[in-house]
Amino acid sequence: MSQLPHDSVAIRVLMMPRDTNHHGTIFGGVILSHIDQAGAVAALRLGCQRVVTVAMDRVVFRQPVLVGDLVSFHAEPIRRGRSSVAVRVLVEAERRGGGTVAVTEAEVTYVHIDAGGQPIPLPPEP
Repeated sequence: MSQLPHDSVAIRVLMMPRDTNHHGTIFGGVILSHIDQAGAVAALRLGCQRVVTVAMDRVVFRQPVLVGDLVSFHAEPIRRGRSSVAVRVLVEAERRGGGTVAVTEAEVTYVHIDAGGQPIPLPPEP
């Protein structure tokens, strides 16, 4: 995963002690929250004004995330529907001692909505 294009980085977060579980690693729920945010960034980059999450599929936790890791969330749209977009999110952690490891991946589906919360078509592809 470390060979992903730099422009696919949706967010980058430094993991802090407040997000740890009793094992001293970062809670999976914290990672899920960031995955959701990163996927939404990819949907917004398509020109969507407002999106809601409708599904999070195939979440795979491969390695723990540690306090002090600089975690990058790479997001890329992989499927478009009329009003929905599926986004693949790949997560990698840059360890303090050096090196980068693939830690998590997921597929998240968003629906483009109007101000009233109703689905609307995705913007046309460029």
